[in-house]
Amino acid sequence: MCLGLPMTVVEGDDFTALCARRGETRRVSTLLVGRQAAGTWLLVHLDSAVRVLDAAEAEAIDRALDGLAAASAGEAFEHLFADLIDREPELPDHLRT
Repeated sequence: MCLGLPMTVVEGDDFTALCARRGETRRVSTLLVGRQAAGTWLLVHLDSAVRVLDAAEAEAIDRALDGLAAASAGEAFEHLFADLIDREPELPDHLRT
């Protein structure tokens, strides 16, 4: 399974950015998203930023990743998916008729 991780830009130039996530930093390509200001959230996949995120979306992705890790370890995970409990699944706009 391939996953993108939310990371925050620490500093950057026209082609790369030093990004941080939970104590780890790495240099990522920003060719797909352009130069980004410090503090910007990026979705990073295989050391390439593929999309700019807002803080709420970055937090939702982090909760989902934490939930997957907890479920894999046999720990409680339902609280990390509170936004999905007790609601009907919804199709994204582009799949609705």
